[in-house]
Amino acid sequence: MKIPHNIIEELIAQAQKDAPDESCGYLLGTDDTVTENYWMENIDHSSEHFSFAPKDQFAALRYAREHGLKILANWHSHPASPSRPSQEDLRLANDPTIRYAILSLLDGEPKLNSFKILNGEVVDKEVHL
Repeated sequence: MKIPHNIIEELIAQAQKDAPDESCGYLLGTDDTVTENYWMENIDHSSEHFSFAPKDQFAALRYAREHGLKILANWHSHPASPSRPSQEDLRLANDPTIRYAILSLLDGEPKLNSFKILNGEVVDKEVHL
């Protein structure tokens, strides 16, 4: 998956704004290239996990369809931990058609990786930043 630098900068800015809570959303695009960040509120307001509001998820799906885009990845931040899936992330990653991107803000050095997760196991990792 290709994520343009301007989208990565947008993710970092949003994650820093939402910290110490996790930030989250969808990465939308065509083929294998992200063209938009669709930010959604973390309704858990937690620094250790996130949840999307169902109405926001439906709005994101509708937006993607209306604009000829597809959801390429579910993304969230880890304000104080590495850019790797937690046990909860692995357990909740139930869509085998998308990637799961995690932006770490640990030690003030943002790192962004995305993962393909099948049956609770990481089967592929891409480094984006």
